[in-house]
Amino acid sequence: MSLSPVSKGSDSLAADARSLNTLKMQAGLKTPEAIQEAAKQFESLFMRELIKSMREATMKSGLLDSPGGDLGADMLDQQFAVQMSGRPGGLSELIAKQLTRQMESPEPGAAEPAAKSVEPPISAMRKASSLAAYNVQSSHTAGTSKQAAFVATHSESAAKVAKSSGIPSSYMLGQAGHETGWGKHEIKQADGSPSFNLFGIKAGANWTGRVAEVSTTEYVDGVARKTTAKFRAYDSYEASFKDYSQLITKSPRYAQAIQQTGSALAFASSLQKAGYATDPDYAAKLSRAINTTAQLQRQQA
Repeated sequence: MSLSPVSKGSDSLAADARSLNTLKMQAGLKTPEAIQEAAKQFESLFMRELIKSMREATMKSGLLDSPGGDLGADMLDQQFAVQMSGRPGGLSELIAKQLTRQMESPEPGAAEPAAKSVEPPISAMRKASSLAAYNVQSSHTAGTSKQAAFVATHSESAAKVAKSSGIPSSYMLGQAGHETGWGKHEIKQADGSPSFNLFGIKAGANWTGRVAEVSTTEYVDGVARKTTAKFRAYDSYEASFKDYSQLITKSPRYAQAIQQTGSALAFASSLQKAGYATDPDYAAKLSRAINTTAQLQRQQA
């Protein structure tokens, strides 16, 4: 990046100290174009740090990590930062105003100063980046805590049923967590008492037990619609796990699924193909919930 011509609509990013110093000097030229371009680049730097902080707050290292993967993630962060910067009403406008104020015309009669290096609100941007990362981490931690509490609460019941059914406890806990929003949206009866139904199993014509009639979302031709349905009600959560295992292991409808317990995605896909749920993204959502449960079980062991 040269000091004189200002590249309009530049897709580059000040990624190192030398480029950053060049930007400071360029902003000192005082032309509106130079100020706008410098402001956009400073915003890109901030967005890049923000995205990096958010990524580090939510992602853990693993066996698949590598220098090449880190480089790819960094390049992707940079592209996102460039695309998100320089938009009307964005941070670059505020930076441009501050740069302009710092370079107001000198008093009459004073010598015109040479182009100087201008400091943008870097410290403020770093603080904002850290705060955003903290908020993301807090939200992630809160979600993980809720999931961990759900898994811990129902682990014993799931383990008992897993021994007799052959369905991994992580699969059942993951599905129960997904169906209930990790306990937040459990099906309740009309008087507010729990139905103990963790799997969203409906009460068909052959069901002779208690029922809970609630509003639910069904997908018809891929379109979500609200409807009222009757669901099975049990006397305990363990009874819910037992009924679920019997449904999966005894019904010919789910014969393929019970053969796919070696893979969370294959198991979830088989359930979706068999019509367990009408959500077109059910398999992907369920497999993620199962993997989350398996990770939590390892941590709690």
